[in-house]
Amino acid sequence: MYSLLLWRHVRVSRLLAVLPFALIALPLHATSDDATLSLDAATQLAAGRAPQVQAQLLRAQAAQHDAVRAGRLPDPQLTAGISNLTATGRQAFNAAADSMTMRTVGLMQEIPSGAKRAAEKAVANSDVQLSAADVVTVRLAVKQATAGAWVHLWAAQIEREQLQDLHEQFALAVQLAKAKLRGGTGNATDVLAARAAVVELDNRITAVDAEIAAARAALQRWLGHSADGALAEAPDFSMLPTPPAQLLHDLDRQGPLLGWEAREDQAQAKLDLAKAGKRPNWSVGLVYGSRIHVPDMIGIEVGVSLPLFPGNRQDQDISARYAERDAVKDDHEDARRAQREAVAAGLAAWQGDDKQVNTYRDQLLPLATDRSRTALAAYRGGGSLQPWLEARRDEIDTRVAYAKALAAWGTAWAQLAYLIPNQDAPLTSRPPEQLP
Repeated sequence: MYSLLLWRHVRVSRLLAVLPFALIALPLHATSDDATLSLDAATQLAAGRAPQVQAQLLRAQAAQHDAVRAGRLPDPQLTAGISNLTATGRQAFNAAADSMTMRTVGLMQEIPSGAKRAAEKAVANSDVQLSAADVVTVRLAVKQATAGAWVHLWAAQIEREQLQDLHEQFALAVQLAKAKLRGGTGNATDVLAARAAVVELDNRITAVDAEIAAARAALQRWLGHSADGALAEAPDFSMLPTPPAQLLHDLDRQGPLLGWEAREDQAQAKLDLAKAGKRPNWSVGLVYGSRIHVPDMIGIEVGVSLPLFPGNRQDQDISARYAERDAVKDDHEDARRAQREAVAAGLAAWQGDDKQVNTYRDQLLPLATDRSRTALAAYRGGGSLQPWLEARRDEIDTRVAYAKALAAWGTAWAQLAYLIPNQDAPLTSRPPEQLP
């Protein structure tokens, strides 16, 4: 058990040691392509720039500094005073009245028990582990949020393209209606209906433009001006970086659960610290006394704490820490079950969205397009305009629904793709301020 804890401490120490030195590498890698912004580049940029990540990195550094001082001896105490001074009589408060009166100066050192100091060190090391895990958790959450914003902007742009592609057909319908009216085979109602269809389409595009602006603002929340450019092609959302079976199995490696092992270690260390309270603490002191006209004197003092009544003090502390440790274990199990549920639900949503996207792309969109073109061809041949009006409404709804399905599909993928950290991704931080 001790070797396992030592290995964890060494691993976390090595991780935190590289934090201040990788500040430049990540942004340079993420912005290698100035023309377009890929989803991967967006997440890497956000993970390197997000204030939440920087704040957590600094907390991790603070925990490491606290661990350095944990378990050390307290500062010694310097004492000074006067002893055996006459307090009554004609020579009251006269330092020369008695030969035992002396000016004293001393040094005292408290020495907590070795068990207490070791437990304090263990508590501090568990804080370091928890802070390091929180860094990774925050970075994963930032990546998920950034990927979701990127996906919504990408899907909104596709929705606009899907609607913009209908403009040619709608313009053709207006031309046909006007030509028929001029030729005496049509009527003004069809012309007005065709023109209204164009206006309605433009109105839908205007609404999508507002969605695009909102989606870009959401992406700028993570990337700043880096989100102003064009987006690259989306990755293959039908494939996850980690197989679904592994996601359901490796729960403790996922962002929401990364800190629980350190929390359990922290609770156990606090329990050990409470148990160490039953061990006596020592103190030693040296006092030098300067007397008038007689030889000086020295004194040596040794003190020890006496935990004589543990029932109302140390035992209560130990019982409380036992309860806290068991509560952390139960909370960890509950979090593990909740994460399993979330992953299973996320996988079900991702797989369902994948099927819907394929259905829209392979069947519903072609059918809606063919229906509209057939209805318009029938109108050209002398049929009614109403079938085309109905078909074009359905086609608009189908194209919009396809874009929404793409957004849901990509969002579900992003939530699953950034559950397990990429061990090769560097962690960066601003260097902490140094004391003058």
